[in-house]
Amino acid sequence: MYMRKLTSEVVCTYDDPVAQTKEGKLRGLKIDSTYIFRGIKYATAKRFHMPERVAPWEGIKEAIQYGYVCPELNTPIAHDNYYVPHFYYPQDEDCLNLNVWTQSLDPKAKKPVMVWIHGGGFSTGSSVELFSYDGENLSAYGDVVVVSMNHRLNVLGYLDLSKYGEEYKNSVNVGLADLVMALEWIRDNIANFGGDPDNVMIFGQSGGGSKVCYLMQTPAADGLFHRAVMQSGGANVRETISPEETRLGRQEVAADILKYLSIAPENVKELETVNYYDLADAASKAIYNLQQRRGVAVDWCPLPDGEYFMGHPLTHGFRRESLHIPLLVGNVYSESANNYSVKFGDGLKNRWSEEQKYAIMKERLGDNTDRVIELFKKAYPGRNIADALYIGKRMREGSINFSKKRAEAGGKTWTWLFNLECPFNGGTLPWHNAEECYVFHNAQYIEAEYIPDVSEKLQDQMTTAWIEFAKKGDPNHPGIPAWEPTTADHVVTMCFDRECEVKTDHDVELLKLIPPELPRTLPDSHPFMHQVNLGRGVKPED
Repeated sequence: MYMRKLTSEVVCTYDDPVAQTKEGKLRGLKIDSTYIFRGIKYATAKRFHMPERVAPWEGIKEAIQYGYVCPELNTPIAHDNYYVPHFYYPQDEDCLNLNVWTQSLDPKAKKPVMVWIHGGGFSTGSSVELFSYDGENLSAYGDVVVVSMNHRLNVLGYLDLSKYGEEYKNSVNVGLADLVMALEWIRDNIANFGGDPDNVMIFGQSGGGSKVCYLMQTPAADGLFHRAVMQSGGANVRETISPEETRLGRQEVAADILKYLSIAPENVKELETVNYYDLADAASKAIYNLQQRRGVAVDWCPLPDGEYFMGHPLTHGFRRESLHIPLLVGNVYSESANNYSVKFGDGLKNRWSEEQKYAIMKERLGDNTDRVIELFKKAYPGRNIADALYIGKRMREGSINFSKKRAEAGGKTWTWLFNLECPFNGGTLPWHNAEECYVFHNAQYIEAEYIPDVSEKLQDQMTTAWIEFAKKGDPNHPGIPAWEPTTADHVVTMCFDRECEVKTDHDVELLKLIPPELPRTLPDSHPFMHQVNLGRGVKPED
């Protein structure tokens, strides 16, 4: 996709591989050992309506290039583009497409299927947005079928128009329904791409982790996947106010959108044909006004209705129909609290003297400083004590709590933590997204993270754990330490680092004394500040 080896020859001819689907034939390409099919339409959909199957076609369709990605209300310039490289692609509402990487087109091959669900919350992102998402190396290394997909987001996927008639009853959950439809396409077609429809693992990071969690709470997805992985997302409850208040707020947004577009409620169907950019502008105004009027923030995401989507399991209970699914839950050490994006000093923690460390920790931790240092040395022996300042408390506590609660409910859940300090900026603790290139076996392509010899070994171990989990619902393999599931009483954590290690309850007491993450602020003089300001919609001269 992005990281083509210079020795590989990429030539598309009419002799390129052809795969049969239920709707028709597709022509892809082959690079080294990997067959690649891009931009496969898995469904069509009218705006605000449930997805529908694609109509059959005659002949052979090209599946060489990626399909459109979902339009965003805004696409900020990423402030983290150096250490989380982005790839932006044309946007269009005709975005219900997926990509496949595989080592075989034999229907009898029955390879495990790993289905990636992208991050970006429920508002932004795409299947190709990050360089790490490329599935070629993962497919080749593990001899697995890798799939990624696009689906509807933001106002297109989660606008609540239910009060305007029966035909819009599911409008608030159509983005989730797209994911279900993609999984149905996989069930019906993946065998012709060498995959086993009875051995499908879904995995996702950040908003993708939430989507994995929510699919387990969606009856329509039952039986469409058999293992699941939540990476830095989904373990924390998104619903900060009651579902009733949330729905009321969403309905107010819908009413305001109609008002801004001068559409009478009885003519709501006109909303289906409004220019997207006018719709996006109206949605942004409606969201802002709701925040000003009631102090309620709109978080575009599915809403529980007791029928299609049952809500977050920590609020609404774990569905017994999904508790049999083996699950991996975890996050990275720092998430948004990493020492690159903080207010203390210049972030170069590895250059601080012992006196500086203590003074800065005292400023942040107060009377808890000495106890935090004591607990940190036990939890992370040999690490810089300043690292205690940058623990991603919310995500880590979420992973622990979710794993324990699911174990209590009867589910089997393995817990993990990605701890590798990266060389960038004199030593930077792993940030939100840092583990993805290690899962996809792409670490050597992410400059800010790559450590010669270390990265090769760790990505082999981490990729192998995910592949083993996809194959048999258990991440254990001779190449990594023995790893048991978390129980209702004890969190058992695989710490992925220069040397992988399994620890039990190692940081539970420490986390109780750690305050919330530091704000992600950079000094005005920082070379990336220009990009940060642009990402916030602020002109550099401001």
